[in-house]
Amino acid sequence: MDFTLDQVRCFIAVAEELHFGRAAERLRMTQPPLSRQIQRLEALLGVSLLDRDNRRVALTEAGHAFLRESREIMAAVERAPSTAREVAAGRSGIVRIGFTAASGYSVLGPLLNLISDALPRVRIELEELVTGQQMTAIENGSLDLGLARPPFDVKEFGSRLLLAEDLVLAVPFGHPLAHAEKPPTAAQLQQEPLVMHSPTRARYFYDLAVRMLPVDHGRVEHVVSQIATMVALVGAGRGIAFVPASARLLGIHGVSYVGLGDVGRDAVQLHAIWNRASGNPALQRVVELLRELPDDALGASNHP
Repeated sequence: MDFTLDQVRCFIAVAEELHFGRAAERLRMTQPPLSRQIQRLEALLGVSLLDRDNRRVALTEAGHAFLRESREIMAAVERAPSTAREVAAGRSGIVRIGFTAASGYSVLGPLLNLISDALPRVRIELEELVTGQQMTAIENGSLDLGLARPPFDVKEFGSRLLLAEDLVLAVPFGHPLAHAEKPPTAAQLQQEPLVMHSPTRARYFYDLAVRMLPVDHGRVEHVVSQIATMVALVGAGRGIAFVPASARLLGIHGVSYVGLGDVGRDAVQLHAIWNRASGNPALQRVVELLRELPDDALGASNHP
């Protein structure tokens, strides 16, 4: 049998007053039922909490320990209604956010600052995942919000465009294409060794590149999945690569970035996505923040 909150309140009053009469007065009750509550509590715990005789009341060592815990219990009980209201209103709680590696050096930081400033009592948990993994996690409820690439099912997922940036060409520093006055032609691109996106682990960028630009697979030197790795290989002289304009933020030495003209403008999109059926009030607060954002607040357009 567990002890009750009434018994805890009674014990705290006696422990603080060290006098049954004053404690009974404080609790607006008579002394006999107060004594019975303390006796029942001690019987339930199997320890003596108080040393008492006709002249004095004192706490035992067990009583001192239980008083500390009892105060914490009552503080938590007093906080509980307010905490429940805060969570129900979305002003407190947890939002689990998934993000792609590339979003980690573009919109992730500003987004977290936005949420923290507006909802300081909402705790954010982060997990780095590719888009497909994010969608699965949002569907099964282990993730609340994703920073993901299209396409996605608009019936199942709500979304907000966070970033539309140019697709650009990363070339080794000093490469002739870096000094050209016009965007590179198809013929020029097909003469260069290429560092290419993986068609399985970086499917979004792979599809984007082969759909928009002439990719000669016979010229592919390396196939990788991470933008940072691609740019590092370019810097090492291993080839050229199609990357989002935000790759500049990596600051990798030995790389220049070349615009692709209209074909690459705003071609790379990053969306916040969430399950329309989610019951997480904190997520709904974050979604409201996202919907109220000006289009350029987190870099909704990023050009060379």
